[in-house]
Amino acid sequence: MTEFQHGGDLYTIMEKGGRTEGELLDFSANINPLGMPERVRAAAASALAFCDHYPDPKCRALARALAEKERIPQEYLVFGNGAADLIFRIAAALRPRKALVTAPTFSEYENALKSVQCQVLHYALEKEKDFQLDEAFLACLDEPLDMVFLCNPNNPTGQLIPPDLLERIAEKCEEKEIFLVVDECFIDFVKEPQVCTVKDLLFQCRYLFVLRAFTKNYGMAGLRLGYGMCARPDVLRLMREAGPPWNVSLVAQKAGIQALREDDYLQKARDLIFVQREKLRQQLIGLGYWVLEAAANYLLFQLRQLEDPAYIDEFTSDLLEDGILIRDCSNYEGIGRGYFRIAVRTEEENQRLVEALIRRERRWQKQL
Repeated sequence: MTEFQHGGDLYTIMEKGGRTEGELLDFSANINPLGMPERVRAAAASALAFCDHYPDPKCRALARALAEKERIPQEYLVFGNGAADLIFRIAAALRPRKALVTAPTFSEYENALKSVQCQVLHYALEKEKDFQLDEAFLACLDEPLDMVFLCNPNNPTGQLIPPDLLERIAEKCEEKEIFLVVDECFIDFVKEPQVCTVKDLLFQCRYLFVLRAFTKNYGMAGLRLGYGMCARPDVLRLMREAGPPWNVSLVAQKAGIQALREDDYLQKARDLIFVQREKLRQQLIGLGYWVLEAAANYLLFQLRQLEDPAYIDEFTSDLLEDGILIRDCSNYEGIGRGYFRIAVRTEEENQRLVEALIRRERRWQKQL
């Protein structure tokens, strides 16, 4: 297993004596900029009174509420201690021998696959094509594969897979009996999630697993709650058996039930992101960075002075001096040094980031 290298790692910074948690403005984790809804926080707090009991290992009350919300049978659902738990469980349950992932994408797909000694193939996404998945991917499915992971919208690029292409991929995986895992953890932050999701294909594709989480939508990263949707009860049973029971706490289950009632809150966050994402993107372009146009609640950008290693090396440390944490993407497979990802936050927080970047660029120019 590789060392933890994700966004939101405030603890390493604090351990090194950088800042306290309250002093850091975290752009490295792509969480709802409005944070956790107050009613969700209250539901989590009230659940503490019952924590002398074990949580429901089948998450029955949560499953009933979510099945109604997603309009799918309750038996199509499986829950996990965040989405990452389910990624590792599906790999452990099905034990694929050969799998395909895109590059760049979320690293836990490959980590989970390698944990079961699976051979991992990479499909390179190209900067010249804005890291967009294209139809050439279909030809790769002629390989003898057991599993494919896709992230839609992709992390860290924020790019959506065209819905018609994604449907064709699902159909071909069904034909070839390749298990297709589609990670839709950021789907609620795109403008037309109902058009982009593959959830409706569950009723015709038995080799499809759709991954979602409460983490990003409702600011519940610390509570850990993810879920998967699949029309194969046999696969879901194997996933439950692939790890320890009680993997979803009582507090997370109660908070999740309340979160499903927070449609207005989620829409408020969506409206904010749709305005601030493009505004922030244009400000970054104005600083001379290459910035990918994205569909999600984060932006991938590349620095302009790539020929100067010091310029790249000092970038995150300079921002950290201003109390701002961003995501260095150099450890993503298929992406080079000089790429960074930032979350879209509130206008005031975004402006604080931009002002820090301006100060940083001015300091750097004086050194030249």
